[in-house]
Amino acid sequence: MTTIGIANATLVNDGQVKQASVIIRKGLIDRIIIDNPDEIYNLKVDRLIEAKGKLLFPGVIDDQVHFREPGLTHKGDIHSESRAGVAGGVTSYMEMPNTNPQTTTIELLDDKFKIAAEKSMANFSFYLGATNDNIEEIAKVNPKKICGIKVFMGSSTGNMLVDSIESLEKIFKLSPVLISTHCEDETTIKENLVKYKELYGEDIPFRYHAEIRSEKACFISSSLAVSLARKFNSRLHVLHLSTGKELELFDANTPLYDKRITSEVCVHHLWFSQNDYDKCGWRIKWNPSIKTEKDRLSLIEGLKQNRIDIVATDHAPHLLSEKDAGYFKSASGGPMVQHSLLAMIELSKKGHFPLELVAQKMCHAPAIVYNIEKRGYVKEGYFADLALVDPNANWTVNSDNLLYKCGWSPLEGQQLSSKITHTIINGRVVYDEGRFDESFRGTALNFNR
Repeated sequence: MTTIGIANATLVNDGQVKQASVIIRKGLIDRIIIDNPDEIYNLKVDRLIEAKGKLLFPGVIDDQVHFREPGLTHKGDIHSESRAGVAGGVTSYMEMPNTNPQTTTIELLDDKFKIAAEKSMANFSFYLGATNDNIEEIAKVNPKKICGIKVFMGSSTGNMLVDSIESLEKIFKLSPVLISTHCEDETTIKENLVKYKELYGEDIPFRYHAEIRSEKACFISSSLAVSLARKFNSRLHVLHLSTGKELELFDANTPLYDKRITSEVCVHHLWFSQNDYDKCGWRIKWNPSIKTEKDRLSLIEGLKQNRIDIVATDHAPHLLSEKDAGYFKSASGGPMVQHSLLAMIELSKKGHFPLELVAQKMCHAPAIVYNIEKRGYVKEGYFADLALVDPNANWTVNSDNLLYKCGWSPLEGQQLSSKITHTIINGRVVYDEGRFDESFRGTALNFNR
């Protein structure tokens, strides 16, 4: 394999920002040169990337994406969406089970791994979806190969809404791997829908999405998940927190390696607030909903307090024709993997948190929470998964530079002040100043469990 040198980068890694050069050999980080980064110019490499003035991050590990394959590939597919992610510095992802067919058996899970081995441009793993009656399949999961079990404790399609307390208790008691939950209380949501439909009929303004899929709906469901995890000592990871109130459910003091209950926030809940609905409308309709500015700022504070452990995307593409509709017909979800790291760097530049936190929550923490083997850090002996960023490259997100198959972004028109220049995966330069190595394919993640 090609030996690659990265010269004089500003390395953002393991709680520090410092000048460093990096040597990559045989797919691994062979050497990190800190005391004298210029030493790299005297070493023999097949390719030298000059990185002075650029930020070097570990590759982003996104623990929550919907790449829509199989069955929903008109919206996106494993190749198109992983490719967009690579352009955004994403080197590994974990994909959700609500495809068609839904990934609720080991056989269907294996099928996804086969598709990804042929098509994915980043490293990958897949969740097994829980239902009210597939505990036998859950018990078969190989902890070293499968990232986790996904439980929809709120609205979902098909039979993936797990609404039986008996089934939930079996899952929390018997799952051999981490349980990731979508937490919204269906009864509360239905009650709120009745109220707003009486007021507005079929034309509910999008800003009331925050009131329909409310703080109460989230808190009731998140509280139930946490109580079940405590009862059975389960390994629980609560996805996409959207309210400040939910933060009280999570520990700020226990080291991440020792936590049994962890949480995640998504980039859109840190970027947008209820104040943006009148301008953005359906573009920011997600489940759980984007809520108040107070919630947004509380979530940022929760990151800094370590009550929230991971930042992800919940990347969920839909066609414009599926989004640009009235409240009841507009699909929930949107694409984000191409811009997640850059959006977090932008929030850092605005003073919300340091760059070290970006690396911690997007790279280090997913590797720790999921026990991923030799990824998530820039460390000698680790896989060479890296993202190189020019922090002084102003550009505007528009339809001409989008790589999502669905062809739109909630960030269209937004000016960003950083750009990904190179993404390296398993020691290969897969993205290089706008060009892709289309021959590259990622590998399945391994888990130290």
